[in-house]
Amino acid sequence: MATDAKRLKTDGGSSDTPVLDPLQSFLEWCEGVGLKLNDKVYLSKEGTVAEYGMLAKEDIDEGELLFSVPRTSLLHQGTTKVLAVLEEGKTSLENTSGWVPLLLALMYEYTFPQSHWRPYLSLWPDFIALDHPMFWSKDERDRLLKGTGIPEAVDTDLTNIQKEYKDIVLPFIRLHPDLWDPERHTQDLYRSLVAFVMAYSFQEPLDEEDEDEKDPNPPMMVPMADMLNHVSNHNANLEYTPECLKMVSVRSIRKGEEVFNTYGQMANWQLLHMYGFAEPYQSNSNDTADIPMSNVYKAAVQVTQSEAEQRLLVEKWSLLCEMEMVGDEGVFIFGKSGSLTDTEMYTTLKILCMSAEEFEEFRENEGWEEAEEDDDEEKMLQALSNEGLPSLAPLWKRLVHSAVSFTLNSYGENMQKDRLLLEEKDGYAKLNSRERRALQVRFGQKTILHQLLELTKP
Repeated sequence: MATDAKRLKTDGGSSDTPVLDPLQSFLEWCEGVGLKLNDKVYLSKEGTVAEYGMLAKEDIDEGELLFSVPRTSLLHQGTTKVLAVLEEGKTSLENTSGWVPLLLALMYEYTFPQSHWRPYLSLWPDFIALDHPMFWSKDERDRLLKGTGIPEAVDTDLTNIQKEYKDIVLPFIRLHPDLWDPERHTQDLYRSLVAFVMAYSFQEPLDEEDEDEKDPNPPMMVPMADMLNHVSNHNANLEYTPECLKMVSVRSIRKGEEVFNTYGQMANWQLLHMYGFAEPYQSNSNDTADIPMSNVYKAAVQVTQSEAEQRLLVEKWSLLCEMEMVGDEGVFIFGKSGSLTDTEMYTTLKILCMSAEEFEEFRENEGWEEAEEDDDEEKMLQALSNEGLPSLAPLWKRLVHSAVSFTLNSYGENMQKDRLLLEEKDGYAKLNSRERRALQVRFGQKTILHQLLELTKP
């Protein structure tokens, strides 16, 4: 089954404009700014999983340089024409995401006819190819993605975008009518640019010695690098040097194959939420399913048999909150091979399953401060792996099993119905692109959860 596009296929340009004009203009711009493209690769709309992609013209060896992007051609708050204005208003533009300066730069450059990046930004006319769930109707999100965590994430995004635009962006652009116009630089354009940054920007990693001391680097747009699509089993990777950014092959690529970058270890729900596409569930080795921490608490409530046990459970949960192992909105994450939040899950199960005497001794001796010494990472990882789960203590398994059942019940469609949709070619072909992507996300999560049910059967 073909993967959905990073940038959805469209009908192309208008009938009187050659489809390749924007691409040709972009390639000429690349040549002018010193962006060097290996003769063994080329950009195309044909034979790729998305509207644009990169293909191998010849066989490519592992370690070959595919292209290099000089830092002067990157688009970010430090290279935009409105740099001075953004620097001057730096304090008023501070926000949690750190994206506002880049988004203001993009609002200006995207609508300024003489922008240095015009040939690059013209590849996305009106951002019509963006199809993140934030552009779906609320009814579509709730109907197709119920239980996946995406509707809640999108609601948060849209609330933040509206507040950010109203409280920070709009007052700022009104101070600079020579550069921005509220009639043109609207909240709708701002939302589209947020999606554009989500899907296409890059964030340079910090040096290891700076990771604990510095804030993450702000996002930036990297022409050419953002033309590559993603699969978990990628064949190219972006490297950062002081002079330029380099895309290098990480394994051999055969003639005619597409060149794929990686956006990181991304589950399908993250890919759909952030990038607007999903991989086929079986081919995404990084897929995950979340179990709300509240469902584990709900499972623990079920096994209490007296008011005293209920009070004890409240005390246990309060301690877990104090230890920062659980939270109201938190989730335990499981991948295809087992738990990915093993410390939190193991500690939670251990404390919830203690007798009153064990818990009192644990708390009095401040045993939780030494928990990491007693329960080493390898032990926890093994216990909550697919191989270890069947050997958990009966009460531990019961709590996991019940929490998984509660989680599965939160989805709008049942597993069997989704399976039939995937397996029946005619039925799958009738689904629109949004329905297909949502199905891949739902079914991938349910597959992991059903596997957990089997592994924790009494």
